[in-house]
Amino acid sequence: MDRLSSLDASFLHQEKRSSHMHVGVTAIFEGTPPSYPEYLDHIGAKLEGLPRYRQKLAVPRLEMGHPFWIDDPDFSLEYHVRHTALRTPGTVAELRELVGRLFSQRLDRHRPLWENWLVQGLEGGRWAIVAKAHHALVDGVGGVDLMQVIFDLSAEPDEEGGPPPAWEPNPEPSGVELLAEGVWDAVRTPVALTRRAVNASLRPRRTLTWAAERVQGAGEIAWARINRAPETPLNVEIGPHRRAWWVSSRLEDFKAIKDALGGTVNDVVLAVVSGALARWLRSRGVRTEGLELQALVPVSIRGDEGAGALGNQIAAMRGPLPVYIDDPVERLRTVSRQMGDLKASKQALAAEALTGLTDLGPPTLLALASRINFSTKLFNLIVTNVPGPQIPLYVLGRELEEMVPVAFLPENHAMAIAIMSYHGKVEFGLLADFDAVKDIESFADHLAGALAELLEVATGDRPSDPGGFTAAGGGAATA
Repeated sequence: MDRLSSLDASFLHQEKRSSHMHVGVTAIFEGTPPSYPEYLDHIGAKLEGLPRYRQKLAVPRLEMGHPFWIDDPDFSLEYHVRHTALRTPGTVAELRELVGRLFSQRLDRHRPLWENWLVQGLEGGRWAIVAKAHHALVDGVGGVDLMQVIFDLSAEPDEEGGPPPAWEPNPEPSGVELLAEGVWDAVRTPVALTRRAVNASLRPRRTLTWAAERVQGAGEIAWARINRAPETPLNVEIGPHRRAWWVSSRLEDFKAIKDALGGTVNDVVLAVVSGALARWLRSRGVRTEGLELQALVPVSIRGDEGAGALGNQIAAMRGPLPVYIDDPVERLRTVSRQMGDLKASKQALAAEALTGLTDLGPPTLLALASRINFSTKLFNLIVTNVPGPQIPLYVLGRELEEMVPVAFLPENHAMAIAIMSYHGKVEFGLLADFDAVKDIESFADHLAGALAELLEVATGDRPSDPGGFTAAGGGAATA
């Protein structure tokens, strides 16, 4: 049995009726789609490198510790890998509608927490994969690491060497065994605390430095949380249904802006999002003078030793979205300056330490801590930027053309933006509440405009295709 970390378990606590805590990706491929049996065999062979994908949750009785991952004796690959098709020729708009429907549906907690859909019939002789997994299973950066298992690095797939060996699940633990493991964890907790205290006393200077940094970070977190995020049309009660949209741009444009005006690629991304938000809010009659929104920006704390590992290794920080600034260059400089201050702070260290402490506490303490650490009143929307591979990827010899990330909507948050770079492209994946954001396509247009104005200043050229953005078609869906 493998117990969930407190951070992984916190995503289970945060899931509500209208807030689904799964994340995913929409991958679009060139060429003739594989048959369902062919694709099913491909995924089945890849699962040899993903044992967690055959495991489900087991919750000890009496709240004795966090849930466990255990082998699912009834695991069915056909349940998790599904097959559908668009009306021929299926448009990108219809694919977006499908993604909206799929992300409107919660994952079944009695089964392994993932789904994978083979989608045939996309126009242009293309096809797609829509994948989603619970955030308790994997974070964004970990998901990119797993692409090395799911995808191939060349058009010639590796020789599988015959069918994979039959999988034999470990026996499912009884309720008594789960309870006993929880009790044993409760006994081990004071031992672990004592061991930490002894180790700390043997390294006093190092311990004092460690403690000082995290105390400083805790103070910075407390100060940041005094100021709640402003109320906007993005922060309203949401339902369970979703709209999906995505737009594609060129990584070289973001690098050209960075090189000419300063900052990082991530700073440019946040500046573009800020500019789009300003335009979108004004189109809804919201005054933006003096208004600065707050983005929840996940920061990876995953080291090289954690590459390819499942589970979450992230800390959440608040990033600035200065929609009050009209000048695009000044907006970028403000974002860059504030993000630099945020990176120089100790908030990520403190968040990591606080998360580690909840590993030693009961689930009731974890539930309280997760509500405090993930208070939805402290940010306006999630903006997550994940660097993806800059080499072409393949599935069964078909090249991956686009890889669109999909985030999740916390309670009272009507839109989330996930950004991923892949093979020279930057994909913006938008997920929105079906009723609160009926004009999601107009927000995509505002993204194009915000990037174009920065690119014009940086290069002196305002392209007819702004910033390389392509957002043809539409998409909205309800479950």
